[in-house]
Amino acid sequence: QVQLVESGGGLMQPGGSLRLSCAASGFTFSTYRMNWYRQAPGKERELVASITAAGGSTDYADSMKGRFTISRDNAKNTVYLQMNSLKPEDTAVYYCNAWVGTRDYWGQGTQVTVSS
Repeated sequence: QVQLVESGGGLMQPGGSLRLSCAASGFTFSTYRMNWYRQAPGKERELVASITAAGGSTDYADSMKGRFTISRDNAKNTVYLQMNSLKPEDTAVYYCNAWVGTRDYWGQGTQVTVSS
């Protein structure tokens, strides 16, 4: 079965950096687009970044452009989210996502807290 397992979250001071990882299994990872979403307290889940199957094209939400970088290693079935210049408003649970077949799959999420 499809599994997505995020890791790498934590507490970081403003201006700091974190790298999130999402280990995927149960499907042919290298043939699917992968996405990162986030959900802050009291807010709707929003798309953070997306990467095509081969990694040749990426998209970002406007507020993340220039600060976040999505990448993938198809040999390791892993997608990453490098987050730099973190701001308090980046505090959220970050989720890995993939649409596989006819279903939308989500990881359990990893908490990122940006605070001094």
